[in-house]
Order: sequence, then C-alpha cells, then structure tokens
Amino acid sequence: MVNRVLWVIMLVVGLTAPFYAYPVFVMDLLCFALFACAFNLLLGYVGLLSFGHAAFFGGAAYITGYVIKAWGFPPLLGIAAGALFAMVLGAVFGFLAIRRQGIYFAMITLALAQIIYFMILQLPFTGGENGLQGIPRGKLLGFIDLNQPLAMYYFVFAVFLFGFCVIYRTINSPFGEVLQAIRENESRALSLGYDVDKFKLQAFVISATLAGLAGATKAVVFQFAALTTAHWQTSGEVILMTLVGGLGTVFGPVIGAITVGSLSHELSAFGSWVQVILGAIFVVCVLVFRRGIIGELHRFFGGR
Repeated sequence: MVNRVLWVIMLVVGLTAPFYAYPVFVMDLLCFALFACAFNLLLGYVGLLSFGHAAFFGGAAYITGYVIKAWGFPPLLGIAAGALFAMVLGAVFGFLAIRRQGIYFAMITLALAQIIYFMILQLPFTGGENGLQGIPRGKLLGFIDLNQPLAMYYFVFAVFLFGFCVIYRTINSPFGEVLQAIRENESRALSLGYDVDKFKLQAFVISATLAGLAGATKAVVFQFAALTTAHWQTSGEVILMTLVGGLGTVFGPVIGAITVGSLSHELSAFGSWVQVILGAIFVVCVLVFRRGIIGELHRFFGGR
C-alpha cells in the first residue's frame, strides 16, 4: 500500500517539479537519488558495504564529458559510454572485492576507488583539480535541444525512471530473492547450491552501472565533471542518503537523497559546519529512526 502511494507521489512530483522548483537543483537531486538507489541495491539487498561507489559515479562523469567534448558524441551516446565504463570498472572491482566480507570488502573498495581518484587527478584530459569543463549538452536524438531547461529536466527524469525501474524489477525478481537470501544467510544460500560469488558479482556490476549512469547524467546537466564526484566523501554521502531514507527499501534512497540534498542546499550558508550539522542529523536518525524514514512508514502502516 505504501509503495503504491509513493509511486504516485513520485510520478506526480517528478512531472510537475520544474514548475515550482529550480530545475537544475531538482535534476541534481534526481541524479543523487539514482546514485543512492544503485548503492542501496548492493548494501540493502546483498549486504555489501562499498566505500568506493564514488569511483563509478565520478569516473563515468569524466568519461561522458570527454567523449562528448573531445569526440563529439551526442548526449545519449555519451551517457551510455559513461555507464559502460562504470560497468567494466564494476566488474573489475567486484572480481577483486567480493571474495572478502565486512570491513575487508569495504576497505578494498575504498582503496580501489582512491586509485581511480588519483588517476583522475593526474591524467592530462581531466583538468586536474579544475575538473573537466565546458561539456556541451547538444541535442537529444538530433532534434531535442537539451540547452532548454524543460527539455533537459524531462530527459533527466526519464533517465532516473529508467534506472529506478531497472532496480525495482531486479529486487522483485527471482534474482532479487536470491540476493536477499544471501544477505540473510550466505552459508545457507551456498548450501542450497547457489553460486554466491557469481550473484554478488552480478549485483555489484548492476549497482556500479547505474551509479555510473547517474554520474554521467550529472555531468551533462552541469556541463562539468568535478573532481569531488570521485572523492571518498561522495561515497560517504550516498551511504548517509541510503540510511536516512531507509536501508533495504525501494523508495528510501530517493527520500534520503532529497532530504540530505535539500538540507545541504538550505544549510550552505553555514559553510564547513554543514558537515557537522548533517553528521548530527545522521546520529539522531540512527538512534530514533533506525529503519530510516521509509522504513518507519512501512512499520507504522504495516506495509511491506
């Protein structure tokens, strides 16, 4: 019941948002919402905590920006190239990391992500600390001018819906049921004959690809790929979004991304104190709303 209501709210708000909110800000929230949903697929449904998802988010942004700016790719193909890069990188990261669990898995993903971060910092085409600037938006399908705010917004919303539906279908499929079985009791899933490492690797690759899709779209929105998108702090922010919204829930990461993103925007006047305030909010949420916002709503209404 709760999920049905949230579906309707998400579609209505998404379709009408640019008429009462700043479109670029909403597009930023949509990109982070997709990023958080991709991360939640791994942590919430497989139980794997990755501290390296910023590598896919930021790496895809740079690849998309470069192929559009230097090679003249159209925006849709450029975003696809960024997502493909994230998929390949996710396969490499996953192959190296999934054989470990807990803190060891988290530290391996963090170390690998830091390698990507420093590569982005040093490679000549990335712009170093200045980032990759001047990425043209171009025209979608050759005739839709993405420099028009509404056209760009609805394109981003369509990308978000596509990624969200992929995640929704994944977790509500037999494949998703196996992932949740692995999260609950990996040894039992192994004893039932499932190739646990194979399933975890596939989930890692799907999560990385969709995180890359979010980062690639963000690069087109802002016409800029920033070094901060690949920083470990961005991985921390997406963890915060997921936990605040509701770990292991369908809509939790979306609500978490909107909440954290909006708070960061509204509290920006406090400068560096923003992180302190967000940290305090996170502590309160963990202590008071242990299931996250959506998790508590599900518990209150008795939904799934």
